Amino acid sequence: MNAVISVGKKVLTVVALTAFTLAVLIPLLWMVLTSFKSGPEIFASPWGLPGKIHWENFSHAWQTAGIAHFFLNSLIVTVATLAFLIPIGAMAAYVFARYPFPGSKLLFGTFLGGMMFPQFLTIVPLFFLMNTLKIGAYSLYDTKLGLTIVYIAYSLPFTVFVLTGFFQTLPKDLDEAAMIDGASHSKVFWRVMLPLAKPGLIVVGIFNGIGLWNEYSLALVLIPSEANRTLPLGIANLVMVEHYQSDWGALFAGLVIVMVPVLIVYWVFREKIHETMLAGALKG
Repeated sequence: MNAVISVGKKVLTVVALTAFTLAVLIPLLWMVLTSFKSGPEIFASPWGLPGKIHWENFSHAWQTAGIAHFFLNSLIVTVATLAFLIPIGAMAAYVFARYPFPGSKLLFGTFLGGMMFPQFLTIVPLFFLMNTLKIGAYSLYDTKLGLTIVYIAYSLPFTVFVLTGFFQTLPKDLDEAAMIDGASHSKVFWRVMLPLAKPGLIVVGIFNGIGLWNEYSLALVLIPSEANRTLPLGIANLVMVEHYQSDWGALFAGLVIVMVPVLIVYWVFREKIHETMLAGALKG
């Protein structure tokens, strides 16, 4: 009886995982195939293979529709945010994990509260705040710098939360041994603990990077001009433009262009992600 139950559980697990995989892969493959079709072919044969590869869909989306410009803006904002976010988050998380102080639990709880605070409640105050803040005579509103600062603030709670747990799992003997050898607190962090936290930093960077790459609502409010639009805003604009021009092939090509960097990053770091997730599960 137990053997039958065990086999039944395995079968149900395989069926569930297979259904989930198909639910993800089928729309993905359909979108890629559709990006190579012409507009009339998409409606005439939506599930068929493309009769002819229309590479011009990608060139039209990249150049004519301005995806290249929006792509560059998103790349600048995302890389700049991660460049400041990860060191700041790692330093804060290391202090929470290794140097408890009066009020540290309350402060850490404040960071956790930032993860649960609804974003839509802060959009209007953020609009007025960024419109007021200035560097010299220049307002931070409608600038990539202003958007980067907001992204850092919004991504910091998740980063601190994850890295604090990761630093807590590292053995304290390592930093104590380094201090006995004469290393200062800062050297222990930068030369010993931070390299050991590399798997956690990679995972935090990937998850934050994907979220920033796809972020729409904050950018919509804080970036009204076309010159500073990020990729999600550019795709939304492309949807409206191509809808009236009936150039659906270029629209799907633009969606593929957005999706490819995320897939590449995940494919390159997939082993690190799996190792870190498994390590966290085993330690938990």
